[in-house]
Amino acid sequence: MLSMQDVLDYCDLDQGEIEAIAEHEHIPMTIAAEMSEALLCTPEGVCRLHGMLIENMQHAIDCGQNEHVQALLQTYEHLQRTHPLPTVTA
Repeated sequence: MLSMQDVLDYCDLDQGEIEAIAEHEHIPMTIAAEMSEALLCTPEGVCRLHGMLIENMQHAIDCGQNEHVQALLQTYEHLQRTHPLPTVTA
């Protein structure tokens, strides 16, 4: 049986990013990890991933969860460095 660490080691995202997907989609971490790999395969998926984190931050702001906002902000900054939004070409 795979541990959660085994699953995370397989992914191209870190634990915070996988947790953000799980939070946004209301799914278990293992399914979020699997979903992350599919999202990273296309520019649209990368954009969706960025949107998920932004929506999570907005929800945390609306709920007054300042510490969670800060954690999500750090996660989003990492995502921007490792998987930036794709550039649009005309």
